[in-house]
Amino acid sequence: MLQKLIAIIDEYNAQTPENVRITTTKDYPLSNLCTFKIGGPADLVAYPCDIDALIFLVKTAASLDLPYLILGNGSNILPSDMGYRGVVINTTRLTSVCSIGNKIIAECGASLISVTREALGAQLSGLEFAYGIPGTVGGAVYMNAGAYEGQMSDVVEVVHYFDTKIGEIVTVQCEDCNFGYRISLFSNDPTKIILSAEFVLNPGNYDEIKQKMDDLMQRRIDKQPLDYPSAGSIFKRCPGHFTARLIEEAGLKGLSVGGAQISPKHAGFIINTGGATSADVMSLIEIVKEKIYEEKGLNIECEVREI
Repeated sequence: MLQKLIAIIDEYNAQTPENVRITTTKDYPLSNLCTFKIGGPADLVAYPCDIDALIFLVKTAASLDLPYLILGNGSNILPSDMGYRGVVINTTRLTSVCSIGNKIIAECGASLISVTREALGAQLSGLEFAYGIPGTVGGAVYMNAGAYEGQMSDVVEVVHYFDTKIGEIVTVQCEDCNFGYRISLFSNDPTKIILSAEFVLNPGNYDEIKQKMDDLMQRRIDKQPLDYPSAGSIFKRCPGHFTARLIEEAGLKGLSVGGAQISPKHAGFIINTGGATSADVMSLIEIVKEKIYEEKGLNIECEVREI
């Protein structure tokens, strides 16, 4: 089926302007597509250059009964050491961002860095918390990403998605996105493929917005192990507790399994110190979960997605 998909893509490209053709790479390491720098090869990686191409890829893969994975910047995933058997549809070329009035409209593959900078340029406030989150709009909406007392559900007005069940583009209001702590309508239903989102913000002062962005970025630099590959915060917040503090109090800060290590700088991060495998990370995660349950009677949950 993979060869048939490639043949169909070739036919599509033959009838499509060069600037919006789909490019593909076979047997491509997932370690090159995620911030953890971990993972075996995907059978095929396809890069749509516009929304129509993304929808075409999803519909075609589904029609061939070929497994597919939608992937943005890969900042919150832990790929398998065995790779992915199917097609990875990478959205990072869908990067359109614009401001209209007090709104920012962005495609799913646009980086949060670019969205926050667009907001700054338009003197719109409300997205400062997202400055420095290394994800895309699609991934951020998918998991209701947040930091520093802000989250996507605070600023999303509408989301446009492709519904594979009915084969149509649907627009959904924020209140119907079922946002919760690191979950959404989309994380609970893989048949809904995020295409773009609209953020409603507040008029602000350029210098004040920039100051807040710079302050938050400095806090990240000071407290987080940004000099090592990671998937960001590895565990969800434990109700009533700071999970990183629980890990540190359990004496696990700095613990390593293979190339994976609980960051000596911030215990909420597992870092790739060099050559870490998915198995190394998972072993470390299990050690942490068991130790916290043994000492505190608490079940902590992972924030990262295994693929």
